[in-house]
This record gives sequence, C-alpha cells and structure tokens, in this order.
Amino acid sequence: MRNFDLMIIGTGSGNSVIGPEHDGWEIAVVERGPFGGTCLNVGCIPSKMFVYAAEMAELAADSERLGVHTRFDGADWPAIRDRIFGRIDPIAEGGRSYREGLPNVTVYAGSGRFVGPRQVAVGDEVITADRIVIAAGGRPTVPPVPGLADCGYHTSDTVMRLDDLPERLLVIGAGYIAAELGGVMGAFGSKVSFLLRGDTFLRREDHDISSRFTAAYSRRFDVRTHTRLLGARREDGEVVISLEGPDGQPSEVRGDELLVATGRRPNTDQLDVEAGGIAVDKRGFVVTDEQLRTNVEGVWALGDITNPVQLKHVANHEARVVRHNLTSPDDPATVDHRFIPHAVFGYPQIASVGLTEQECRRQDIPYVSHVQPYAAAAYGWAMEDTDSVAKVIAHAETRRLLGAHIIGPQAPTLIQQLIQGMHFDLTVDEMARGQYYIHPALPEVVEQALLEL
Repeated sequence: MRNFDLMIIGTGSGNSVIGPEHDGWEIAVVERGPFGGTCLNVGCIPSKMFVYAAEMAELAADSERLGVHTRFDGADWPAIRDRIFGRIDPIAEGGRSYREGLPNVTVYAGSGRFVGPRQVAVGDEVITADRIVIAAGGRPTVPPVPGLADCGYHTSDTVMRLDDLPERLLVIGAGYIAAELGGVMGAFGSKVSFLLRGDTFLRREDHDISSRFTAAYSRRFDVRTHTRLLGARREDGEVVISLEGPDGQPSEVRGDELLVATGRRPNTDQLDVEAGGIAVDKRGFVVTDEQLRTNVEGVWALGDITNPVQLKHVANHEARVVRHNLTSPDDPATVDHRFIPHAVFGYPQIASVGLTEQECRRQDIPYVSHVQPYAAAAYGWAMEDTDSVAKVIAHAETRRLLGAHIIGPQAPTLIQQLIQGMHFDLTVDEMARGQYYIHPALPEVVEQALLEL
C-alpha cells in the first residue's frame, strides 16, 4: 500500500492546489475523466463559447429595429462544436500530460473510493496519504419520470457534443443550465419547448428578475409552466413526453432530442466518503469548517462536492484557501463566502449578488429598493432597450447594499463594481457619489440606480 504526502481527488479546481511549494512532496492525483473537471469540459467554458456564438445569431436576427439590415441564415452546428472542443480537448489532454510529466506526481486514471480513513481504492490498488483534498465535483440529476431512463436523453455532459442541431428540442428544467443551453439551441434555429414544474424560470432570483426573464423566454420559445411529467418514451425516432398541465388535463409534447437539466448533486456517494469516516449533510455535501477541513484529520474538501453554490469562482477561491492551509497550518486562511455573485448567460443575461427582495422580507430586514431601466441611460437609448433593468436593495438604516440584480446586456460585467463596493463595506451613497462614471457608458444605469436609493 503506497503512501503519499498529498492526494488530490479531482482535477477541476483541485488541480490548482499543487504549487511550487509542494515540489518536495510525493503527490497522487486521482481522476476518472478528462483533466479540468466540469468547468473546462462540460460546463462554464464550452457553454459560454456556445453562448457567445448564439448571441451573434440573436443580434443578427434582431438588428432590423435599429435600421441595420442583417439577418440570421442559420448556424453550422458541427463547425461551431468542433471549433469549441477543438480548443478545449487539447487543453484537457495537455493538463494530464503536464501532471504525468512531473517527477513527484503520480496520476491514477480511474474512479477513487474510500475504503478506510485516508485510504482510497483506485481499481485494484489502495493508496493512502497524510493529506487528502477531495475535489471530485458533482453530476447532473435526473428526475424519476417513468420511461425516461430508456427514451434517450441528454444532460449538460453530452448535449453540447451532439452531431446535429435538433430541429425540435425538449428541455426539462427551469434553472440556469436549461435556460443557457436551451437558449443557445433556440438561437441557432431549434424549436425549443421548455417544461417547467413551477411558474417561472430561475425561481431563486429576485422576483423582478425571474419574471422578466420568464416573459422574455415565453416570447421566443414554447414555455409550459406548472407541468407534471407523467412519462417519457421513444416513438418512431421521436421523444414523447406525457404531461399534465395546470388545468389537470393530460397532453403530449414531441421532439427530436431531450435535454434534462433539473439540477446537480455532489459525487460523495460515488466516492463512498462515509467509508472514510467523512461526514456529509442531508443533501450529500461534504461538511467542512471555515478552513475547509472535514471532520477527519488531514482531509480537506472544496468545490461542488462541498458547496451547494456550485460555482467555479467559488471553487477557485476555496482551492486557494486549501493550498495555503496545506503548507501553513499554523497560519490558516479561511473562506470568505459573504458576497458570492452568480450569472446566467441566457439572452437576456442575468447577474446577481446578495439578498433578493423576497429574502429581505422573510428575514424581516428593513430595506429600500429601486429598479432602474437601461432605457433611462443614454447608452440604453442607443440600444433601444426597453426591457433591461438594474435593481439595487439597501439596508434602510445602515445604507449598506444588501443585494443587486441586473437583467440585460453586459449584466455580469456591470455588477462587478457593486460586488466590490459590498466587499469593501461602502454605503450606497459612497458607491454612487465617490467615483466618476463614464458618460454615456452603460454603467450609468448602476449609478442612477444607486442615486435613487
């Protein structure tokens, strides 16, 4: 049984834990798939490369209102797909080759599972380590719909590598993955039907944002709300979903391909972490403290396997904390999860940080809020944008920003200055008046929103 100084399970953000300070350590890296984890291979990066191309299609189809005569004549799906993965796949393979070439790193290709405290089996071999970092991520969940397992469906892991753009796409789900990937294929020409369990997309967003997003998608796509899935089957090459609508009446919807995007779960069960004595919560996430230590001495966890937020920038932050703590146990770093932003790269885009208005109400926090339309700013006039808004929420007494929510072009970029203001504990008055805002650039929407508070 070979023992290592450090074992890392998973090569997403876990791969960045290894640094020059570990050159004298014997390190084991366990990875069952391509290097780079979810983000590089099946998540953030390829999906946003598709999103950017889809935005070009949307803009081409929507420019007539500005007096510009462009049109969308269709997309070469195989060319788009091959351009994207032709760049990504070599990066993943290069990451593996680099690690395998290091004299102090041993790469174990296969699924790891705990068989005892700090003991992990990979295939027929059991390896141990003085320190272990669990960074094995998560995977898509699939709802228990009768016949779904046999009808042939895709998840975010597979849908981006389809051979052809489906003429008709069915999407089960209303979260960011459904919105982004369904929106991409719709922009390229698929007829997309979204099957929603509730009445809106993105139900965790501020209501002003989720309602606007739902209205925007309902204008472009077949959006069916309050659906209960009764069954799924393949019939003459088609996917057929049987469902019950809000009126209680059964119906069917048919498509050429099916995307299931109903959430993700941590991979703790596949790692059998409990055999290693590692505690998990009721949802299966590894339990850690603020230094990302588990309840087992010498074992840390980071990323999607421990954090239900499941965002790459969170996992990267956590990897930096773990990396520091591995070599500086007497001066440990702690995670800072106070102001975690997120974005949805649909069309329109969404960005959010902090509390929603409904959360403020539930927590009985005194607050003031304002919704500022892009159309009130000069650049909004140039864009002829009548739908996009920036919403800001501040504590009525301390004047600190509690939350910010933007829907519209460049939303993930526009929100960054508000994140920074929250991090450095500025009041909304200081954010609004303590700096110049370039006129007539789009950040004036943020300035105007803050001034209204």
